[in-house]
Amino acid sequence: MIISRAPVRISFFGGGTDYPEYFLNEGGAVLATAIDKYSYITASPFLSHLFDYSVRVSYRKVELARQLSDIEHNVYRECLKLCDLDRDIELHAMADLPAFTGLGSSSTFTVCLLHALHSFKGEFLRPQELAVEAIHVERHILKENVGCQDQVLAAFGGFNLVEFRTENEFVVNRVPLSPQRLAELERRLFLVFTGIRRKASDIVAPQLKRVQENVPALRAMRAMVYEGYDLLTANRPWLEFGKLLDRAWQAKRTLDGGVSNAEINQMYERGLEAGAWGGKLLGAGGGGFLLLFAPEEAHPKLREAFSDRPTLQVRINAPGSQIIFS
Repeated sequence: MIISRAPVRISFFGGGTDYPEYFLNEGGAVLATAIDKYSYITASPFLSHLFDYSVRVSYRKVELARQLSDIEHNVYRECLKLCDLDRDIELHAMADLPAFTGLGSSSTFTVCLLHALHSFKGEFLRPQELAVEAIHVERHILKENVGCQDQVLAAFGGFNLVEFRTENEFVVNRVPLSPQRLAELERRLFLVFTGIRRKASDIVAPQLKRVQENVPALRAMRAMVYEGYDLLTANRPWLEFGKLLDRAWQAKRTLDGGVSNAEINQMYERGLEAGAWGGKLLGAGGGGFLLLFAPEEAHPKLREAFSDRPTLQVRINAPGSQIIFS
């Protein structure tokens, strides 16, 4: 049996510039960290000649398929095809968090699955190769409107400034922070679930149609990546990082009307009133987790303000995709 594990992520700055529709002309960058919440895949062999099916896959449902074309789950189906595995394999998916919550879980699932399948075949892929293959699957085989940061963070892990040049060429720069500085950042994060689950690909579609008119905003959002990096590495006050997150969220909201809504705006204002310096909706927008950045002494008031919503504590700088059992 093979068990793979890959992390989801929190993106602080630059989300939206990691789409080829933008970065192939302008260059893209994100400042993001993998967190300690994971997707898991188990891959094990079975003797299909003793059964009336060739492949078994499970997620929220179980599929028993005689041939790959019978598999309804498109990521399972296409990744199995890509890896040339059409029988004698059983796959199970598990996750720490639900899908469609703005943390990149769909791409994490793809990375995790590809890692398991290649390992099942005795093949080793470096993080760069794993990320590139996941991007290819999602963008060119499944035709999803996805960016490229989620696959990179899932494959590499860590806390990074990632620069995008092409879909196959990106540079992962580790953010050089001391354990103390990382811990201070972590303690100021407050994640609250909006209660709205949505498919990022659907939210992004109208944004991609407006890339040309959004170029000035996207350039500003990319510049905030480097400003955020400098704030962190120069040990500048945390208040400045929080205010920069607020600026990034205001810029993100200008990309398309579907990025936010009245309920989300109200939640954000509630967070500011409870003492947050700033924050942003994670992922493409429209729902998922809201990240608030606040001094530690404000967290009790934030918990009280959002007592009606689920919250999430996370550790940052998590490791990338791994085979944790074989």
